[in-house]
Amino acid sequence: MPRLFAGTPWDRPLTCDRCGRLESECSCPPPVLEVKRIPPEQQTARLMTERRAKGKLVTVIAGLKPEDNDLSELATRLKNACGAGGTVKDGQIELQGDHLQAAERTLQAIGYKTKARGG
Repeated sequence: MPRLFAGTPWDRPLTCDRCGRLESECSCPPPVLEVKRIPPEQQTARLMTERRAKGKLVTVIAGLKPEDNDLSELATRLKNACGAGGTVKDGQIELQGDHLQAAERTLQAIGYKTKARGG
């Protein structure tokens, strides 16, 4: 595939930002983005049930910051533990059905502090 600026004054070979060598000669390891996560023991998850359209119950797990947690991985663990579907929406985990106790037990087993209230 030809380069975007081939044959123009901007046609320069790509160099590594760290070692300055040509990209084809660079032996630097790829950069690893380290994401800081807050340990579960330092966070409190707020659990509640809500009644949605057509009378459906939804268990909502809130109070966990998306930038400090992997909410999609946590939602997967909760859905497996509860045997229910769910999603991550607006920084909250929503599980289909009334799974307050099962979600609370699972979160406590992981290490989160919990506060639960019914809806």
